[in-house]
Amino acid sequence: MPAPGLIIAAPASGSGKTVFTLGLLRALRRLGHAVASAKVGPDYIDPAFHAAATGRPCLNLDSWGMRPSTLAARVGELSAEAGLIVCEGVMGLFDGADMGQGRPAGSTADVAAATGWPIVLLVDLRGQAASAAALIDGFRRHRHDIRIAGLVFNRVGSPAHQAMVERACAASCPDLPLLGWLPRQAALAWPERHLGLVQAGETDELEARLEAAARVIAEHAQIERIAALARPSALAAGGAAAPLPPLGQRIAIARDEAFAFAYPAVIDGWHRAGAEISFFSPLADEVPAGDADAVYLPGGYPELHAGRLAGAATFLASLCQAAARGCWILGECGGYMTLGEALEDAEGCRHAMAGLLPLTSSFKTRRLHLGYRRVQLASSVALGDAGAVYRGHEFHYATFTATETGHPLFTVSDAAGRTLGQAGHRAGKVMGSFVHLLDREDAKSV
Repeated sequence: MPAPGLIIAAPASGSGKTVFTLGLLRALRRLGHAVASAKVGPDYIDPAFHAAATGRPCLNLDSWGMRPSTLAARVGELSAEAGLIVCEGVMGLFDGADMGQGRPAGSTADVAAATGWPIVLLVDLRGQAASAAALIDGFRRHRHDIRIAGLVFNRVGSPAHQAMVERACAASCPDLPLLGWLPRQAALAWPERHLGLVQAGETDELEARLEAAARVIAEHAQIERIAALARPSALAAGGAAAPLPPLGQRIAIARDEAFAFAYPAVIDGWHRAGAEISFFSPLADEVPAGDADAVYLPGGYPELHAGRLAGAATFLASLCQAAARGCWILGECGGYMTLGEALEDAEGCRHAMAGLLPLTSSFKTRRLHLGYRRVQLASSVALGDAGAVYRGHEFHYATFTATETGHPLFTVSDAAGRTLGQAGHRAGKVMGSFVHLLDREDAKSV
C-alpha cells in the first residue's frame, strides 16, 4: 500500500510554513517515523533544508511543469522510500501561474487535488485574531476538490490572543481540529536572502537550528495527530521517462555553493537511463572528470562567488578544453552566466568567465525575471531534436547583454502561452539559458 501523505499549506507566503515543515519533519524523525518530503513547485532552496531534516532527498512536485506520469512517478518514489510523506506547499494555497482563466496553474491546491492528500493549513496570526476564522472558512469553501483537514496557528501573541481565535473558530469551523499554537520564537526565524532562505550548506549551525525548531514544534503542536491525518495518494503508480535525456554517457556535474540548483529527479533520471554521473567543485578549482563526454553547470549563486570563480583558472580552462574535445556543455541560469564572457557583480566589478558563449551578465542593475517557461529547441542538440518541447521556470535578478546574436537555444512562451521570443545561446556543443528545465512535454500536452 502506498505511504500516506499530507500537505502543509498557508494562506500566503511569509506565513512560516518552511520552518514549520522543517521542525515537523525533524520532530517526526525523532519520534521514529520513516518520513520523506516533497516541495510543491520548482523551488531548489527549501528541498535542501528538507533533506537535511529527514536524511532523504526531497523531490519537487509541480503540476504545471511536470507530465502527470512524472508527478505520479515522483510520488511513487517517495512512497517507496518512506512510511510517511510530508509535502510543503508553495506561496498561498491557491497561488500559481496566471493562466487568464481564474484558476492559476501549478498551485499547492492543484497538487492536493491530484494526489488526494489532505491539507494542514498554517495560519499566521500577526495582526489578526477572530478574523482568522473567517479566512479559514473561506479557504475551506473555495475549492471542493481538496480537503483542509486541520489547522496550525503561527506567531501567537499571548494566551488571550489564542483564546480569541479558538472561540471564533469554534463558532465558524468547529469540525476542523486545532493542531498547534506556535508562539513567536527566535527558533522559528531563519536567515534569508533574495531567492528565499540562505542555502542549507551556508546556514550556520544548521543541525542546531533544525533541532531547536523540532523542539518548539513538538512542544506546541500535536505531532502524532498531524501525522495521523495523512492519506495514501490517489495517483496511479507507474514509471515515467527521464525528465531530460542524458547529455552524454559520462556526465560531470558542478556541485558546490555556487552551483547548487540541480533537481535530484533530473540527475537520478540520467543515472537510470544508464549515464555515469560524477561531481566536481568549481569553487575549489576542480575540473570535470577527464573521461566525461558532457558537462552540466546548474544554477545557483555565482554572483556571490564571482571573484573566486574568475580566479579558478584551472576550472575555467577545463571548460574550454572540454568544449574543444567535443563535450556537450549545458549551463542553466548561474551556469549559463559562467559560460559567458563576464559577470558583473552588485558593486559593478567585472569578473571574467569562461568566454564560451557571447553574453555578459550583470547584477549591478537588478531586474526580476520570474515565471514558468515552455521552451522549444531551436536546433538539434543533446537535449533532443529541433522542435522538442520542455517545461521549466525562470527566477533571477540578472540583466545581460549579448556581444553578438549567435544561435538561440530556445523559442520561449510563458505558462499562459504568450510568446516571449528566443532565449539562450548555442555555440557548437556549448549551450545555455536562464531557464531551469523541469521535464519534457508529451505531444498531447501541447
